Amino acid sequence: MKHLVICSLLLLLISCSQNKTFSPTETAKVVAESFYHGDEATLKKHTTEEGYANLSNIQAMFAEDKNSDSNFKIVDEAMDGEVAWVKYSTAYDTKPGVFKLVQKDGQWKVTHNGPRDKGPF
Repeated sequence: MKHLVICSLLLLLISCSQNKTFSPTETAKVVAESFYHGDEATLKKHTTEEGYANLSNIQAMFAEDKNSDSNFKIVDEAMDGEVAWVKYSTAYDTKPGVFKLVQKDGQWKVTHNGPRDKGPF
């Protein structure tokens, strides 16, 4: 019986640790780094279909060495219900970027920021 309880607890801990929910800023950092380092699997996991299609189309032009430091910094952030905006800077670009994030299935995901989307920045 002891072994059953211990095994159950271990399985519970392992399953919980694999489904970590990132905040909008943590998601933005993961997406920016996976974008510049060419990690398509991670990029796809943390973006919506539209966001992934948009980012993957231009990803090859901005590929950096996987070992390079992105120096990711949050410049500003804002949240409006189910939508978050994260303004960030990286060592790879002189101009700050802005990600629009939406909650999908309990996870924050970067989505396409269209020309008509008026963010708070």
